[in-house]
Amino acid sequence: MLDELSSGLRAGDDSPALIRGRRTVRRGELATLRDRYATALHARGLRAGDTLGLAIRPGAHALAMVLAAYRLGVRVALLDPAAGPDVLTARLSMAPPALIVADTAAQAVAGWAAPLARRAGLALPDLPALGPTVTVGPRLPGDAPALRPAGGPVPPAFDGDGDAVVIFTSGTTSSPRAVVHTRAGLAAGLRAVSALVRPRPGVPVLGGTFFVMVPSLAAGAPVAAPARRPHALARQITGLHPQVTYLTPPQIRAALDAGTPFTGRVYSGSAPVSADLLRRVRAAGAGEAWGVYALTEVFPAAAVESRDKSTFDGAGDLVGELLPGIRASLDDDGQLLLAGTGVCDRYLGDAPHEWVATGDIAVLSPPSRRVVLAGRGKDMILRAAENIYPGLYEPALHVPGVALAVLVGVPAGDGDEQVVAVVETTPGADRAAVEAALHEPLQRMGAARPDRLIFAPVPLSGRSRKPDRAAASAVAAAFHTPAAVRR
Repeated sequence: MLDELSSGLRAGDDSPALIRGRRTVRRGELATLRDRYATALHARGLRAGDTLGLAIRPGAHALAMVLAAYRLGVRVALLDPAAGPDVLTARLSMAPPALIVADTAAQAVAGWAAPLARRAGLALPDLPALGPTVTVGPRLPGDAPALRPAGGPVPPAFDGDGDAVVIFTSGTTSSPRAVVHTRAGLAAGLRAVSALVRPRPGVPVLGGTFFVMVPSLAAGAPVAAPARRPHALARQITGLHPQVTYLTPPQIRAALDAGTPFTGRVYSGSAPVSADLLRRVRAAGAGEAWGVYALTEVFPAAAVESRDKSTFDGAGDLVGELLPGIRASLDDDGQLLLAGTGVCDRYLGDAPHEWVATGDIAVLSPPSRRVVLAGRGKDMILRAAENIYPGLYEPALHVPGVALAVLVGVPAGDGDEQVVAVVETTPGADRAAVEAALHEPLQRMGAARPDRLIFAPVPLSGRSRKPDRAAASAVAAAFHTPAAVRR
């Protein structure tokens, strides 16, 4: 897919590629930038198998640099400031970068703006300490030297397999890991996204992730980065009329609350996607609304459309059918294991593996390859010697008027826990009506019925803004006016 995109980018092509507010980057500009970067990296001695540290905000420079590195067979290590400086330093010690390419924003996070960035959960180590560092894009005094274009022809494209990208993640364990995808595995994942999203040439796609940008651009569709503010996003969708939109669940909730109209097909992932949220998206104008189940180790793994998810009446969270090329099994604890063509090759420093442990408890239906999640293994609540998996029951709590709901355990002494439902309502929702609508789902939860029901915002964390269960448990423990649920 990256080869297909790169071969389709030619200097002088005036077709739109990336739409950034009022600025549109043309496909010819992206091609020129890619070739300049490939020549510059080659002139600095980077060759196939070397590691390039990349600390650039998403956009034309980042995409062109990835394409340039891919052409050379160079492995890209994404230096995400959300991973933390200690993690990045420790992991990169196993694959020292031959060069680090950073923009001004990344260097500010690592330097003068570090105290402010830490408040937002962002931090980078001293970049030059990790390896030689250069700057792309606008440069401020004190930044590393600029990456200068080099003369001469564009170096020949690398033809073979090998590592393509290293992504730092908290992964499926408490120890942060570095996920390694090979060129072949990355291509398989991108093909799976393309088959799921089905982009058409010439019609805008709205989405800011690499896995949205590459298949869309390869198909000839321009890509727009979603506006951050909900009202601006509403104007953006109205103006662009995108064929496909990809947003995280928190982005969708904020957009819906702002009255955003949707068009075409809408996809959401990176955090739990409820059936009610997908129904709201379709009610707002989308022709299709999809929940995508993915991990850093395998993107995507499964997907489900709103109609199928809405008609599912079993326990747990239906995340859909496994996509072509993906295989699944369960370990002795019921944990979902995934393997296949799009699964990462290994964790940095470890041997290659076939199966990835997701950390999710699941139920599989072998004939249909359908996956139903019962929650995270580490999220299990122990009450009265009974194991309770929140993911089995939380989907039922998303009645109309509920924006987000989680079940958490609160220590009750002697190793036991209380089960508390923390429910966040949508703006303007009638609290009494929501509580009445929750009555039946709560009654149907049997032995997992919560001891208390509280209405409060559900804390979020991480890049994908997933529910922070530890923080929600602390909220539940500190809540002094709970509504008791009769068990």
